[in-house]
Amino acid sequence: MWKIVISFTLVLLAGCQSEEAQQDSAPPWVKTFVIQPRSGAERVLSGTVRARHEMPIAFRINGRIEQRAVDAGQRVKSGTLLFALDPSDLEKELDARKAEVSAAKTAISVAEADVVRGHDLLKKEFISQQSLDRFNLVKREAQERMNAALARLEQAKNALTYARLTAESDGLLTEVTGEQGEVVAAGQSIAILAKEGELEVELFFPEEMKPPASGLVMPRNGKPIPLKLREVAGAADAVSHTWRARYSVRASGDKLALGNIVRAIFKRVEKSPDSLEVPLAALDERGGTPRIWVIRDEHAQPLSIELISLGTETALIKTKLSAGSRVIALGTHLLKPGMAVQPLPQ
Repeated sequence: MWKIVISFTLVLLAGCQSEEAQQDSAPPWVKTFVIQPRSGAERVLSGTVRARHEMPIAFRINGRIEQRAVDAGQRVKSGTLLFALDPSDLEKELDARKAEVSAAKTAISVAEADVVRGHDLLKKEFISQQSLDRFNLVKREAQERMNAALARLEQAKNALTYARLTAESDGLLTEVTGEQGEVVAAGQSIAILAKEGELEVELFFPEEMKPPASGLVMPRNGKPIPLKLREVAGAADAVSHTWRARYSVRASGDKLALGNIVRAIFKRVEKSPDSLEVPLAALDERGGTPRIWVIRDEHAQPLSIELISLGTETALIKTKLSAGSRVIALGTHLLKPGMAVQPLPQ
């Protein structure tokens, strides 16, 4: 009996080993990617709808905010009160300047009277011409002081008007940061006013892509709206390595609202018209030159390429391979020339 059990066990072990050998000899599965031509390809980016003119709102003078009359997201008309500073110190300054002008007027009256008396005394030869000239100089000095006092009075009046900050045009307050009781400096931005009228779309392009001259913006509802490039940043951002560009909305932008996130579509023309795009993981740099792996007759074969540029997820290459061909997208560092593989279903 025990001989039969041993024989049966040996048969089972032999079967398992045969099955494992078959599994070990089966070609490994690989993930593939269909390469696409990049000549005239479309690039879709997300952008933000912005106003053509966005004005920082700030006081011309230092002070403490006494009143905040608006909130973010509020539409305002030209002349609407936005903020007001505490005017107490400004009113005292105005009173001081008025007193300074009054004193200057008194000094002028005294100097003019001295000049008149000087002429009478000179006729009677009680004083010399030099003394009369001195009276005229004092009168002239008093007049200059009067002019300076009037200028300072005008400045004080202007400062009091600057304590009330009003909207210079119709628009939407996209940002309001000033708070009641806050002490602000002259020129410190406390709000952003987006003027009514022309809209733009702000986008950030990858460093390797030059912003096209035109494109299309896709509103949530309705037909695509043409875009025209208006400005491009003078340099790429040092952190994000992107180019900031602003596009004018060439047609009616009624379907767009400030702050909306929209999709913009651009035709991208590469410097190399026969360039192809592959995932970064498809690149293999184990050899002397960059290469990719293609599947030919169910076997992996390396193919040398010319690397044009690297993106965040893909790379542009140039090689003798037609669009639509499949390349191995992952695990290229494990492949060997002529190695049998099985592509995963897409």
